[in-house]
Order: sequence, then structure tokens, then C-alpha cells
Amino acid sequence: MSAKPDLWLVPDALFDGQSLRTDVALGIAGSRSVTVTVTASLPTEAPARRLSGTLTPGFLDLQVNGGGDALLNNDQTRTALRTMALAHRRFGTVGILPTIITDAPPVLSRAVDAVIAARGEPGLLGLHIEGPHLSIARRGTHAAEHIRPFDATTLAHIRRLRSEGIFVKITVAPESVTPAQVRQITATGAVVSIGHSDATAAETRALLDAGATCFTHLFNAMSPMLHRAPGVTGACINSTAYAGIICDGIHVADEMIGLASRARPVAGRMFLVSDAMSTVGGSDHFRLYRQDVWLRNGRLVNAEGSLAGAHVTMAEGLRRLITQVGISPQTALDMAVAAPARLIDCPELATPEHRDLADLLCLDADWHVSGTLADMAGQTAA
Repeated sequence: MSAKPDLWLVPDALFDGQSLRTDVALGIAGSRSVTVTVTASLPTEAPARRLSGTLTPGFLDLQVNGGGDALLNNDQTRTALRTMALAHRRFGTVGILPTIITDAPPVLSRAVDAVIAARGEPGLLGLHIEGPHLSIARRGTHAAEHIRPFDATTLAHIRRLRSEGIFVKITVAPESVTPAQVRQITATGAVVSIGHSDATAAETRALLDAGATCFTHLFNAMSPMLHRAPGVTGACINSTAYAGIICDGIHVADEMIGLASRARPVAGRMFLVSDAMSTVGGSDHFRLYRQDVWLRNGRLVNAEGSLAGAHVTMAEGLRRLITQVGISPQTALDMAVAAPARLIDCPELATPEHRDLADLLCLDADWHVSGTLADMAGQTAA
């Protein structure tokens, strides 16, 4: 049985995982939230405190390459994973899906070992395998020398992770994987995401028909949408699959994010990702594939001139969705919290009820993160 609240917090608005509401209060018992109740019938057994701003569950980021100077491709250890999660938690992201991009086979193997070893660590949601089964033409910063067709080794890694109960998302291109192989992957319970592809819309739809349910960073590293050639981009927008998108003003124009969001046939299938590298919460430089990558004017660019991930937080992306793209606050919060929770089948991460106070955020009137409820405990108790 849940504890009874010893304090009611009455924010200006609360995102309950479905709606942004202005008529509710959140009950707190000790260091945890308990329940959401409408203010019109607020019990009087515990005091109520007004709280300026919007309360929301913390953000969930399903594409994180690094953080706090740790980069998974460079350090496949439990310590690196913990460092990444802690770096992003500083900015309101309470759960990350660590991402390993195309690399030599032993790198993926060690990443799988590290994620299994770190199972149960706070803030780690599983593993995103982005490559190596991609298109050379749309590889972006991924090393061409390691790109290859889907193979039994990768399938074995997926099966091993899934046997441990670990969520897996794998990004593949139609050029490197067959519909039959997609069916093999989805049979494990893993999510197949389409990305880094120069395929046609028809080739893309063949993977959707085989069980792919997601797209990786819409618009980036995929064949564009033209009037007689919809490509991967058009196939994604017209589908009912989930689609991650980066909102930093660099990877995708704000107008295109708004256009794609309005055009999707089913609501709630767009989710915000950071595609963050080690510079988030870290220094302005890292090495990838033995090349230097520097942060310059908000961009991370490698020696080839390709964007090498992003330097943005989920908090910054959320604010830009609302203030620049023109997405409604409720939809933007769905993209940063609830949609990713639905994709990974963890609905409990989208609700403000029965949560540690450190997992609940307060956003100010300008949509900046003011802090967590744990940070503000002294203020709310005053």
C-alpha cells in the first residue's frame, strides 16, 4: 500500500505522462511522490504548497553516444556507462539508451559485456546498436571500413542482451539487412530502427512490413523526400513507426521538424533524442576513429567535415521544440518523456507517481530546468 502524502505540491502545471494539466496536485511522502489528485478535491490531512512552473517526469534519451568526457566507442566499461548517465542527469535526463556506433567487432562485443555488467545501474535503459549494418552512401561519421552486412555475430549479441532482459534497439539500413533478418531480430523482442540509408521508399516499407518499428534521427543520414522519390524520409513520415529527431538548430531545420511532426499519421510517435557525444558535461574535444573532433560554434565536425554527433541536451531540445519550432508544450513533453517510455515499454518512467523526487523536474516559465524536486525539497518544505 502506498504511503499517505505528508505534503501536497500544487504546481502551475503538471505533465502526467498523457496530458499537461493545471488542475492537479502531486502528493509527496518523504523522498518519493505518491499520487496525483485534482485540486478541487485535495485532502486536508497534509499541507499544500504552491510551486511555480511545470512539473514533469525527467527526460528519457534513446540515443546517447557519450557524456562527461566518456564516449562508449572509446571506453566500453561499466564506469563509462555510469559516467555518461550521471553527466546527462545533471541536465534533467534521468534515463539514457547508450549508443555504440559502427566500429570493429571487438568494440561491439565489449559494449555488450559492459551493458550486461551494468544492468540495474540507475539511468541505463539498455543498448542502442547503431551500425555497422548501414549504407556506405549515408554513413555520415561512421567509419566505412567497418560497415558490413548483417551477420550471425550481431544477432548473437542481440539474443544475449535480450536473454538478460535488456532492451535493445538496433539501427540498420535496407542495403545491409534483409526482411527475413529483420524478422529474426524482432523475434528476440529487440526494436529494429531504420537509418543511415539511401534506400527507396519501397525498400524501406519492406523492412517496416517485416517488423521494423522505428527510424533513427529523422532527416539525418537518410535519402531525402523528393516529389517523385519519397526515400527513407518520406517513408518514415508517412508511416506509423516511431521516429527519433534531433532538435538543436543544426542537424534539422526547425521548419522541417514542425512539418514532419504535423504530417505524421499517428500522434505520439515522434521522440526527441540528443545524439550527444562526450562533450555534454565534458570538454570541447574528443577522438573518434583516431581522428580529432572539436566543438566549434555548437557543432561537432570531424576531419571529413561530417557532423560527428551533437552537443545538445534533452532540456535544450525540449525548449527549442516549444519556443522555436512551435510545438505545443504537451506534445514536446510527450516527445521527451512519454513517447520514449512507450517505445521501450516502460510506462512507469512517464508517470510522476511513485517516483524518487530526483526523477521529477521543475521547468520554469521559459522552459528551462529549474532543478529536480529533490533539489528543491528545502524550498517546498519551507
